[in-house]
Amino acid sequence: MRLTLTTWNINSVRLRIDLVAKFLKAQRPDILCLQETKCPDDAFPLKRFKRLGYEHIALNGQKGYHGVAVISKLPFVTTDIRTFCDIIDSRHISVSVKTDENAPPLVLHNFYVPAGGDIPDPAVNPKFKHKLSFLDEMKACEPLHPSGDQRHILVGDLNVAPHEHDVWSHKQLLKVVSHTPVECEKLLAVLRAGNWVDVARERIPLDQKVYTWWSYRAADWTVGDRGRRLDHIWVSEALKDRVVDFKVLRDARSWERPSDHVPVTMTMEL
Repeated sequence: MRLTLTTWNINSVRLRIDLVAKFLKAQRPDILCLQETKCPDDAFPLKRFKRLGYEHIALNGQKGYHGVAVISKLPFVTTDIRTFCDIIDSRHISVSVKTDENAPPLVLHNFYVPAGGDIPDPAVNPKFKHKLSFLDEMKACEPLHPSGDQRHILVGDLNVAPHEHDVWSHKQLLKVVSHTPVECEKLLAVLRAGNWVDVARERIPLDQKVYTWWSYRAADWTVGDRGRRLDHIWVSEALKDRVVDFKVLRDARSWERPSDHVPVTMTMEL
């Protein structure tokens, strides 16, 4: 079975539902994970997704902020929501799907990690302190430690660009939130604790630039190409050799009224 999965911080699903529909009609992934839906569950555009052929939808939303969703052609066996830092703010949802009667379920975690504000000092910036604590709790979270033949995937806007060439200028961004050494180390600690495989960096050498986000502050995002790789797809060791393709749809950043993030897609042979 071939399975295609996309993660995308959509920055308001209702505002950009036409862009999502455009993407789904063109790319037809089996599963779409959204972050920053900014939409309470009872206002989510369910009918539009179902008309597009996506019958199975798991939601963890809230009005105006955050929010994550999994939109799928495949039915869910289970769904679950976890809270971190004792704050109920719609930053996680997980589902499991059955892809093969002879294999364990495929477990998918969809995250929106706190952005962390502008000042990289937890002593004076509560948002940055929250982000560091959130990453620490992810590291300690037992369900994020797949082992053996467990087929797990972790995706989302993790709001950290952990490697030198995940940002347009390593030197200039060392003191900028999303690429500070403490954030990078904490995210990589989550990766190591769960023995995860970072699909992008498994397939694209570390000395090559990869970005998934470009700031709205730039009048033209293509000038200087000042991006960061904030959106991630990780797989457990059991799935490492099943990945056959990985793509970042850079062109989506130039769509009309776009998100500042673009879709990131992985294809597996299961």
